[in-house]
Amino acid sequence: MREIKKIKKTSFIKKVLIKICRIFGYELIDQSTLEFPVSNKNYQDLISIPGNKSISLGLGETSITRKVNALDIIVKTCTSVQLVSQNKKRIFEEDKLEYTFRTINSLTKSAKDLKKKFREIKVKFTIIDVNSPSSDVNKILSKISDEGFEMQHVPVEDIKDPKDNMATTMASIRQSFHHAKNCNDLIYFVEDDYIHKTEALAEMLFAYEKFSSIFQNEIFILSADYPYLYKKMSNSSILIGENTHWRTVQESLLTFMTSKKMIEKHFEKLIDMATNESNPFEKNLHKIYEKEKCFSPIPSLSIHCTNINSVFGLSPNIDLKKLWDDNKN
Repeated sequence: MREIKKIKKTSFIKKVLIKICRIFGYELIDQSTLEFPVSNKNYQDLISIPGNKSISLGLGETSITRKVNALDIIVKTCTSVQLVSQNKKRIFEEDKLEYTFRTINSLTKSAKDLKKKFREIKVKFTIIDVNSPSSDVNKILSKISDEGFEMQHVPVEDIKDPKDNMATTMASIRQSFHHAKNCNDLIYFVEDDYIHKTEALAEMLFAYEKFSSIFQNEIFILSADYPYLYKKMSNSSILIGENTHWRTVQESLLTFMTSKKMIEKHFEKLIDMATNESNPFEKNLHKIYEKEKCFSPIPSLSIHCTNINSVFGLSPNIDLKKLWDDNKN
């Protein structure tokens, strides 16, 4: 009989404590069941609250002071050119349009997952295309529209030589940076040969809110874990995101996420990079990373579909074939 009274007393105290925690915005964890009684969740559920707080088991809570309100996804597409400066074949050896379509498929799937987790966020797609047949462009736009997202097609201007693949590519990059100045908050610049995991965009936004809140500054976030960065013995700081680790890097290719504020702050360097070709092409971007923090996921949240022997492509330790097959057109 005494044991029963003890259980009832414990249960009553627990209920009172939960109510108090709800009033003051605290969270509790039951280590015997890994349940979060305040929010009625368990360790497998989404524990963090976008725009409010990030919660990691073992690390506790981080208050979010930098809420993300909108995401513009700017995709630079070209279904007619295999590789701009190479005569090699890509992994899986398909026509270029297949990589473009699977990129779009993966991004719309990831954007839908993002909307489930960040319910208040506004998502918009912008397609900046060069030299693709109109039928391919219409197919891309229809796919995005059919999935319920706002989208637009921005024509590329200021092409010095329309027959020069590098000239058209640089014009597309310039156009993407100019367009970004009209965006509202975060911008994700994407090349059309990056196939994303479904959770990619949400993981990137969780990390953006958390890390920019910690460092009290805007940052850069990558979706790809580039293999060439493991060729160098560079020091990295490791941080914990929602469901993945992140490390600081000082180099990347041209698929990255950042804010409108960062684009405006470094606009001259970015436009110069897209106007005057250098070696490496992303040299100016790397200079920016010397001053600003850039984070890359471990493991990768996307794969860059280049040649299998390219150090700039296939991210290590992820199932490349599954990701490819899951996003079949």
